[in-house]
Amino acid sequence: MIALSLAEIATVVGGQMHDIPDPSVQVTAPVVRDSREVEPGGLFVAFVGERADGHDFAPAVVEAGAAAVLGSRPVGVPAIVVDDVQAALGALARHVVRRLGATVVALTGSAGKTSTKDLIAQVLQHKAPTVWTPGSLNNEIGLPLTALSATEETRFLVLEMGARGIGHIRYLTGLTPPRIGLVLNVGTAHIGEFGGREQIALAKGELVESLPSKDEGGIAVLNADDPLVRAMASRTAAKVVLFGESDEADVRAENVRLTDSGQPAFSLHTPSGCSDVTMRLYGEHHVSNALAAAAVAHELGMSAEEIATALSEAGTLSRWRMEVTERPDGVTVVNDAYNANPESMRAALRALVAMGKGRRTWAVLGKMAELGDEALAEHDAVGRLAVRLNVSKLVAVGGREASWLQLGAYNEGSWGEESVHVSDAQAAIDLLRSELRPGDVVLVKASRSVGLESVAQALLETGAEGEVVAR
Repeated sequence: MIALSLAEIATVVGGQMHDIPDPSVQVTAPVVRDSREVEPGGLFVAFVGERADGHDFAPAVVEAGAAAVLGSRPVGVPAIVVDDVQAALGALARHVVRRLGATVVALTGSAGKTSTKDLIAQVLQHKAPTVWTPGSLNNEIGLPLTALSATEETRFLVLEMGARGIGHIRYLTGLTPPRIGLVLNVGTAHIGEFGGREQIALAKGELVESLPSKDEGGIAVLNADDPLVRAMASRTAAKVVLFGESDEADVRAENVRLTDSGQPAFSLHTPSGCSDVTMRLYGEHHVSNALAAAAVAHELGMSAEEIATALSEAGTLSRWRMEVTERPDGVTVVNDAYNANPESMRAALRALVAMGKGRRTWAVLGKMAELGDEALAEHDAVGRLAVRLNVSKLVAVGGREASWLQLGAYNEGSWGEESVHVSDAQAAIDLLRSELRPGDVVLVKASRSVGLESVAQALLETGAEGEVVAR
């Protein structure tokens, strides 16, 4: 974080200083909400949660070197006390971003946000110091904490923005006003919460509505291949840049193909030139993510050659997202268990099939959450797709939703032992341990709440220490 005195922080957040002998003491280390992450000179933000009260850790964090605590009550150690800790954290982030002067790039979408954010960050790192959202910390707490991790050297701030309803992205853009806004797609993730794709589009489009005008440097980067995203051009005064495989896209891909190992390759076309890309990531769905990153980078002054080189070098920064590990016995484990929605399930299944040419393929799948009335149809469709793609064996893990996955596969023509429904992760582990053969490829994917990453981890422990092919 850029250096700020405790007195300045108190003024910015509208708080009262308690037990602070020297208000000129500066916060120079990261602002954190986890007491285990406190560094000397940092600021600890005390939230009251369902299981723990951050204020209880105040003495320990100050002893560990924290300059002060930002909380909602005095704690007997240096503290800045406010009525609303979340609002204060947001106000502090807004102040730091304004003072920093870095270019803020914000992105949202129903699927692919984290992977695209990681690509943008890795590409822009080739140009200037960049700070980006770790993992999927894209809400009203994670976003300001990311912004506060920027330093005086930071030139690009890449922020993922999630939404659970109308107004959420508008709130986030108020904390860290973006100059460049990217919308990837409008899918069915969280459709149960929103009530329909049109409502999702309304919420996602709040990002482009927040942008400065074209004359003020605002840029809206929109997916030319998604009609609901492309229509957002009418909701912004910013310059509109289109990406995709459409002929009308400003940044587009041609000659898209997959290597023998399932990694996408294509010719990148930008307004200033063309260059070839071969990615380290797995699955054709990453082409759209790469084009989105390329469009942002091109608007920030990078050449097609520079962008192509960076994209070809980029890997996975966030865990459990198409992490590919090969065991010594030749079994390949694809851990994509961080989250799941219908679009990402379909993409992962296609990637599995591309990687598994000539090999047995296993799809170990679980529940996709927050689909509302669409849940049965969407799980059924994923089960059917696994059959149409000739996945060797579908293992549906869990309760009702898993039974719908298997039912879809059964109704599509999966007879005998081509699909199986097991009760939980341990049952899946036991099955795989007994039936996997050298050379098999195993995809593990479900919504985060299912916890299927334990299956992937157990398979890697079974196979001893493997060689990481891509991360």
